[in-house]
Amino acid sequence: MSWIDELKFDERGLVPVVAQEAHTGEVLMLAWASREALERTLETGTAHYWSRSRGELWRKGGTSGHVQRVREVRADCDGDAVLYRVEQTGPACHTGEGSCFHRRVEGEALAPAAGGGHVLSRIEETVRARHAERPAGSYTTYLFEKGIDKILKKVGEEAAETLIAAKNPGTAELRAEAADLVFHLLVLLRERGLPLAEVWDELETRFGAPPRDPRKTSGGA
Repeated sequence: MSWIDELKFDERGLVPVVAQEAHTGEVLMLAWASREALERTLETGTAHYWSRSRGELWRKGGTSGHVQRVREVRADCDGDAVLYRVEQTGPACHTGEGSCFHRRVEGEALAPAAGGGHVLSRIEETVRARHAERPAGSYTTYLFEKGIDKILKKVGEEAAETLIAAKNPGTAELRAEAADLVFHLLVLLRERGLPLAEVWDELETRFGAPPRDPRKTSGGA
């Protein structure tokens, strides 16, 4: 019996699907899937859903190009919801926002939420923009214009300061120096052209479950 047979589809033959960014953990969107949509997702490795308004199967990014490449499919404990862990190309929301959950509740109203996703991914995007645009007066622009040797020197300095902070009492200094070190490391990665996503993958390989082909998912995923 397929794992899909264990799911509890509603009276329309649909099950809710949450799409989550595989690297950052950010919740991107909520949609619905039929059995066919789930099967197509596993067959192709890209997210497929069922449109309730149009009454048809659709592939995420089929028109916009904002494809979701599915790294893993999971089913919840009750079998009445599915999770796609994906690599999102471009924004997930039709409004152009990175996530459909880009508003937060403030009292009785909805207000724009701060940038979603993991803070390291948000910093990486800022560093990427500085590298491409080189705005005047930016410290990050200064580092890029000085080049690799300057960046390496700063990484070394921040690493040394982190070690010194670790020898001192308390954690406030260590926290600040560690943050400086991580920031400069992200600048170094951008200068060398190494995406943070590849670092995430390396960590997954070492400390997490190795990436799986979603087409080989079986059981409860």
